[in-house]
Amino acid sequence: MSAIDKGLNALESAAGVVDKTIGFVSPTWAVARNKSRSMLAAYEATKPNRLRKTQKESRGPDAVMFGAGASLRDQARYLDENHDLVTGILDTLVVRTVGPSGINVEPMVRSNEGEPLKEFNKELLDGFAEWYERPDVTGEYSGAQCEQLAARTWLRDGEQLTQHVIGMKPGLRHSTKTKYLIELLEPDLLPWDFEDAKDNIVQGVQKNAWGRPIRYWIYRQHPSEINSYRVSREDLKSVSADFISHIKLTRRIRQTRGVSVFHSVMTRIQDLKDYEESERVAARISAAMAAYIKKGSPDSFMPTETETDRSFKIAPGLVFDRLQAGEEIGTIQSNRPSALLEPFRNAMIRMISSGTRTSYSSASKSFDGSYSSQRQELVEQWDHYATLQSEFIASWKMPVYKNYIRAAIASGRHVIPEEIDVETLFNAHYQGPSMPWIDPNKESQANERDLRMGVKSQSGIIRARNLNPTQLRDQIKQDRQFEEENDLVFSGNAKHDLVPVVQVEETQTGANSAKDEDE
Repeated sequence: MSAIDKGLNALESAAGVVDKTIGFVSPTWAVARNKSRSMLAAYEATKPNRLRKTQKESRGPDAVMFGAGASLRDQARYLDENHDLVTGILDTLVVRTVGPSGINVEPMVRSNEGEPLKEFNKELLDGFAEWYERPDVTGEYSGAQCEQLAARTWLRDGEQLTQHVIGMKPGLRHSTKTKYLIELLEPDLLPWDFEDAKDNIVQGVQKNAWGRPIRYWIYRQHPSEINSYRVSREDLKSVSADFISHIKLTRRIRQTRGVSVFHSVMTRIQDLKDYEESERVAARISAAMAAYIKKGSPDSFMPTETETDRSFKIAPGLVFDRLQAGEEIGTIQSNRPSALLEPFRNAMIRMISSGTRTSYSSASKSFDGSYSSQRQELVEQWDHYATLQSEFIASWKMPVYKNYIRAAIASGRHVIPEEIDVETLFNAHYQGPSMPWIDPNKESQANERDLRMGVKSQSGIIRARNLNPTQLRDQIKQDRQFEEENDLVFSGNAKHDLVPVVQVEETQTGANSAKDEDE
């Protein structure tokens, strides 16, 4: 019997003595203890097992992130720079979350009677589009580029901070009349080790008694440029939480800092990277070795002093006649890369895709299968993308749009109408990238059928294509007006489909009337 078994038996004996003693003093308590022990024994995972080491995590969410957050972030950045699979996964997540043109915003301001204020909504949309051409403090990025960079940092590093700069600041130049810009910040500027229990500062975030962030303590310069090893308040600046958007990926309740989307698959990705590199090296070595000279038996080997270099160049139609007695030419068969490489790699990518909210087809760039199977995968996967869109809109795009309205009204860019319902001033529809079509013909037919049945609206179908209904209708109206003014007829205008029929009927009616008169 091992030492572990002996220790367990001793504990069981001691527990039995305790139970008997408690049963003698308080039978009710003893019954409750036995009941709890029986319930605990029902779970095999709680029983000690010599074949499996039980691993537990009893630390709080902030304690876990304090020891692992920075390391996971740095590893994810390295893989993004050096592993094509990770780069492709991040590219896919960014495209599916914010898209090539960013999250679309459609103002939905209404009057006191509940009617949409079309002119004011169009004015807000045009003003926001004008400001969004260069909304960051550097003036280098467009609004769509800011969203893509923010989303990539958020997913890769686990979090991203954006500072809202409202009003005139020294050295800050505004490209529009609206005095508002955004500053994109990497999570490195929010220190992990700056904590103060007295002021309730946890990992650089100061909170109130309810856990709501009220201030962020941010480095004045990048921490790699600070010589001291200990963070002091002189190295940091305090920014009110009203001017900071902190978007983060969390897995625990009240988790202060975010965790990388690769946190659970980091080891698998690194193992796959090392295995692929080993296979590549083996394939290169195997391809470099083409042939060899096979010696005969030791008795027939006659060493020569004149010819030491036995190498030869391989060419079509080669005849090698420098063989010695008992020698022959042998070729090396290349069996690399291994035939098991692709199945193993595909299995690993499936697990990596599952842990990073990415579809397997997008991660592996393999789009085999029927229409039904591809659509089933896309439909099931799109909920994950829609969840990321919802988080990004609520934590990043919505604060940016609301701050723009506040700053634009304060700057005089927009004047609030008298008939407006003030409670609807910030109302807007946010539309992220829509689910792509696998078969456009089938998707169009389904939309047309749903429109006739009344289960979808025309505006909903337009928004599902990541378009603005108001802007699209204005474009169609301009096109129709241009066609009529220039006497142009296109099949896209359904009004012209009835013209030939009407003309034929009128011509036929006139012919019949003339025939009747002749008769």
